[in-house]
Amino acid sequence: MSQSDSQPFDLLLVGGTLIDGSNTPGRRADLGVRGDRIAAIGDLSDAAAHTRVDVSGLVVAPGFIDSHTHDDNYLLRRRDMTPKISQGVTTVVTGNCGISLAPLAHANPPAPLDLLDEGGSYHFARFADYLDALRATPAAVNAACMVGHSTLRAAVMPDLQREATDAEIDAMRALAEEAMASGAIGISTGAFYPPAARATTEEIIEVCRPLSTHGGIYATHMRDEGEHIVAALEETFRIGRELDVPVVISHHKVMGQPNFGRSRETLPLIEAAMARQDVSLDAYPYVAGSTMLKQDRVLLAGRTIITWCKPFPELSGRDLDEVAAERGKSKYDVVPELQPAGAIYFMMDEPDVQRILAFGPTMIG
Repeated sequence: MSQSDSQPFDLLLVGGTLIDGSNTPGRRADLGVRGDRIAAIGDLSDAAAHTRVDVSGLVVAPGFIDSHTHDDNYLLRRRDMTPKISQGVTTVVTGNCGISLAPLAHANPPAPLDLLDEGGSYHFARFADYLDALRATPAAVNAACMVGHSTLRAAVMPDLQREATDAEIDAMRALAEEAMASGAIGISTGAFYPPAARATTEEIIEVCRPLSTHGGIYATHMRDEGEHIVAALEETFRIGRELDVPVVISHHKVMGQPNFGRSRETLPLIEAAMARQDVSLDAYPYVAGSTMLKQDRVLLAGRTIITWCKPFPELSGRDLDEVAAERGKSKYDVVPELQPAGAIYFMMDEPDVQRILAFGPTMIG
């Protein structure tokens, strides 16, 4: 240790396996902290410390960044953020899949925007107002916030089941500019979902123009993760090229039994795109996904569990097959009478999940 390192540490973690975030194997090392900074790493067994903790057999790692969350409202409502802190997460990336809590003032936001709503949650007309609320009552984790394209559509368009007009695109772009200027790190899209399904590629590019001037990120729950996944990938790459911005493919997957195994096709396409432009991806390590209950034959092909249901709250936790049988309907036909609702869909193949996780650039969300 240098002369400056000879002072006692406030905290000394001894004997742990250190993971330093540099993509190298863990190594045995001690870690000394002074104030709010790591002051030294190495063999500190002889160093003095006000607090010494033996962490032998444990891993010492930087705080984890949860790269894909929908914690926009949770940051305000549950400031302790125990579900994340307890897992070592110290930063959350919010505003994913085209869904953000701002800029939108709406008493009854359309699905899937209502996934963030706890009644009256959508009251931030400007993105700056939302960020100011986070700063006024800071949560226990850091937040990197994106603005959602579906939220912009809901803020501007009276009818979401159509293409946007030039005037509406201009209005959305102005809201996106305000968000980026206020501190948003990027814009996300979710053309898979009804509020943005009718948005053209050109609409997305024009609304996202502020990304280019502010150095923002384009993250996307792609338009299709099943039969037409290759076309969706190509659309994603094109948007990134047109805007000259980094692209993040959200929770990359191939869903639906007819598409099992197609990660062998998609990963080489992503890797090839990475050689030409700035492309990243994240994934979650399980074969099920959770989102709005949707009348979609691919999603409903496998086991489906209802997570919440506004018309019938007592159905939470029930298997959709059982509910449909009780009502004398098919799983597909029973969905409209249960909406708005959420569901867990078992829609992926374990070998695909393993293959995507083993792909070196994949971030874990």
